[in-house]
Amino acid sequence: MNQSICHRLRDFLISTSIIISVVFSTAVFAENSAKLAPDFSLPGVNNSQINLADYRGKVVLVDFWASWCTPCIRSFPWMDEMVEKYGEQGFEIIAINMDQEAILAKKFLTRYPNKLTIAFDPQGVVAEQYEIMGLPNSFILNKQGEIVYKHVGFRLSELDKYEAEILSLLP
Repeated sequence: MNQSICHRLRDFLISTSIIISVVFSTAVFAENSAKLAPDFSLPGVNNSQINLADYRGKVVLVDFWASWCTPCIRSFPWMDEMVEKYGEQGFEIIAINMDQEAILAKKFLTRYPNKLTIAFDPQGVVAEQYEIMGLPNSFILNKQGEIVYKHVGFRLSELDKYEAEILSLLP
């Protein structure tokens, strides 16, 4: 093979490997660096106001859901169980409803009673800040209010993993 072609091929391979290394190291760095969760203040049940800032110092799972979402129905009993199990250790769940019609959320909550903190975001303003990608979409925040884990969907096969993530942030 021509020496000039060999040098160009070698330079191309070196350049390509450097670019690939930078891309993968950036992806790993971005994944491992916690990002402060966008703050919010939303209406809650019984005319309450839910402010994320009030939960600093606690591990918080922020969950976006809707009444028509089948995986959301499956997630509610599990989330309720987690609050029951770890609430005294400083774990909270804020379940943010995305239904545009409040009556749909109220019917859901009557059908599936729970002990979660419920907030309403019918215009999707907070959902947009969190850049949700589907429902349910959840974010686990550490005590400093940083997003440590993110999940799109709810899989029964991953319940142990979800619980382990919560436990990793509790004392």
